Amino acid sequence: MTSDPTAPKIITLIGGGGFIGRYAAEQLLRHNVRLRIAERNPKSAHTLQPLSRVGQIALMPANIERPDTIEAAVVGADAVVNLVGTFDTAKQQALHVEGAATAARLAAAAGASAFVQVSALGADPHGPSHYARTKAEGEEAVRAAFAQATILRPSTVFGAEDEFTNRFAGMLDLPATPILAPDTRFQPVFVRDLGEAIAKAALDPRTQGGKTYEVAGPEALSMRELNHRIAEMAGRKPNFVELPPVMGDLLSSLGFLPGAPLTKDQWLLLQRDNVATGAHPGLEAMGITPTPMQAVAPAWLERFTPGGRFGRAARQG
Repeated sequence: MTSDPTAPKIITLIGGGGFIGRYAAEQLLRHNVRLRIAERNPKSAHTLQPLSRVGQIALMPANIERPDTIEAAVVGADAVVNLVGTFDTAKQQALHVEGAATAARLAAAAGASAFVQVSALGADPHGPSHYARTKAEGEEAVRAAFAQATILRPSTVFGAEDEFTNRFAGMLDLPATPILAPDTRFQPVFVRDLGEAIAKAALDPRTQGGKTYEVAGPEALSMRELNHRIAEMAGRKPNFVELPPVMGDLLSSLGFLPGAPLTKDQWLLLQRDNVATGAHPGLEAMGITPTPMQAVAPAWLERFTPGGRFGRAARQG
């Protein structure tokens, strides 16, 4: 870590080239830090370069399954953030548990003052899904290796480039738009709020270290309500059809096929509410006011309206 107190802090984002990583980087760069984006394919993080000054971001090839590459990425770092996650059941033990433990251990050995583990709101050692169980096991492994780590448990994350609101909106042209698990409740969080939480945890371990936060939005909505809300923001009135659980069982049984919409493990996860439990503090405890979906999502969902933004302008005119 940096020995000169006036020198910019060095922050390593493992898996920082993805959707959440972009917004974590955006928030961190506001604090005059130097970022290392440790990514299996560093070229995937090229869009971060315009956010920084020359030399402020370093792109590094790294694979959380290869400790030598992670060791190189964390040496001298003041803080390390682990953003790696997957819905691929076959890779979850290696990435969520073993990889998280490796990253935390090497960060501690390198003398980092902060370690941030981005977990999931549904993390549960006794959960029915492998995803939930490995996320919980990963938290335990991180705590064992880096006792003062900050654990962030985000709910479903939404933002302009997400695969959540955009995916649902993209289905609105179907003759009948299906809704699976219509009664399951979610508390979606805006990606920029999550990015700010990551930055606060990485930059202020004295305040945030050793804590677990439930990172959720201001409103809990059922899957039914979410679909209707997204359709409204996209200016559409689709024909929704609520599918019975047996259809979820059927679709997920084909999850092993390429391009399948749902795996068996995702279906198990989808059947449980994904809302804050209150067992841990939320964004407000970090000084962050959660952003309502309605306040930001229309800006990117407008492209799904008939005629896109030009069509909406014509209708309003």
